[in-house]
Amino acid sequence: MTSFFRSLSLHHGYLAAALSCAGLLAMAYYFEYVLYLDPCPLCMLQRLITLMIGIGFLLAFFTRNTGWPLKLSLLFTIGWGVFGIWAADHQLWLQNLPPEDVPACGPSFDYMLDTMPLAELLKVMLHGDGNCAEVSWTLLGKSMPWWTRIAFAVYGLAALFALWRSSVKRAD
Repeated sequence: MTSFFRSLSLHHGYLAAALSCAGLLAMAYYFEYVLYLDPCPLCMLQRLITLMIGIGFLLAFFTRNTGWPLKLSLLFTIGWGVFGIWAADHQLWLQNLPPEDVPACGPSFDYMLDTMPLAELLKVMLHGDGNCAEVSWTLLGKSMPWWTRIAFAVYGLAALFALWRSSVKRAD
């Protein structure tokens, strides 16, 4: 068993991270379609960010040992991880506002997707609305954006570590 873990490399980690992003997206769809928790605009943004982080790790998996393409895919992943932390923090900020300061709730995301121009939809996704302040699910007393912030931080740190390791390997 220990020889198995010793045989693992960063290459295997890239694939595991990409698969964990797919798992997070599957959980998000489970919450939406089985538990009937409608996602808010910031939730949809965090889904997009999770997808992009997964794509970044998948690119790293396919560009292993290639120098600058690997570094670019890891930088791509780190950038999306940082953006994900910001999005989750923004939603946590909305959730912790006093009730009188919470912005008004908007229509469902599907309705906005069908009726709003893309620029306006992106603005709502970045700013959030009153729906984003609602806490409809918790685990160990923490809301969903708290957990996604942890996931984004772990993904960003893992990509940063991989970038560092790939740079050290090249220098040797």
